[in-house]
Amino acid sequence: MERSFRYIVRIAATDVDGDLKTIYGLAEVKGVGISLANAVCRVLGLDPDMKIGYLTDEEIQKIESVIANPAKYGIPEWMLNRRKDYATGQNIHLVGADLIYYVRQDIEREKKIKSWRGVRHALGLKVRGQRTRTTGRTGITVGVKKRRK
Repeated sequence: MERSFRYIVRIAATDVDGDLKTIYGLAEVKGVGISLANAVCRVLGLDPDMKIGYLTDEEIQKIESVIANPAKYGIPEWMLNRRKDYATGQNIHLVGADLIYYVRQDIEREKKIKSWRGVRHALGLKVRGQRTRTTGRTGITVGVKKRRK
């Protein structure tokens, strides 16, 4: 069976370069990492080293259905990127624009309740405990002032 090659493959509303290996091509989709991409390849029996441009339309549809609902296909729930969702309490997996929307919504909720993280986000400072004395400066930075001798 001769497989045709496509230079751009559309997976989960994302354009992926057809020259990439299947795992790395799937990892280009926002919300899908290399571990989940490897799990998707194992579940569907795809060769992870094959170029993603050689996938057929049916295989791409199967990949999209697994990415949309990984728990249904036996992928463990610890691989999902939104466990115990704030609103529903369900374990779901988000990709693309949905993931961006939910993250933005979480940040706005933290700002609203004025949690530590929300305050740091609102002030435009580092959130995860990094140092701020020397890095993360924005605007006009002030250098070190040396003492006159």
